[in-house]
Amino acid sequence: MKKHINMENNTLNMEAHEYLLKHSQKWSEKYPGKYIAVVGSELVAIGNSEVEVFKKAKEKYPDKEVSITYLPREEELMTLL
Repeated sequence: MKKHINMENNTLNMEAHEYLLKHSQKWSEKYPGKYIAVVGSELVAIGNSEVEVFKKAKEKYPDKEVSITYLPREEELMTLL
């Protein structure tokens, strides 16, 4: 899984990071090739770009920190090896 970013200050939110680690396998299988946005311990948006999921997340939680990560497709993972 690609390192996730925080679009506001480019830092890792520990709560979101732990939540991503806990669910990354399930989400990788369910949403390959997608970006996801996490606020705290909630998956709040899924889409095709960082900007898209950031906007969706901010619509729901305008005052919260948003963490975004990309879930690579299986063939993208094979390329990395």
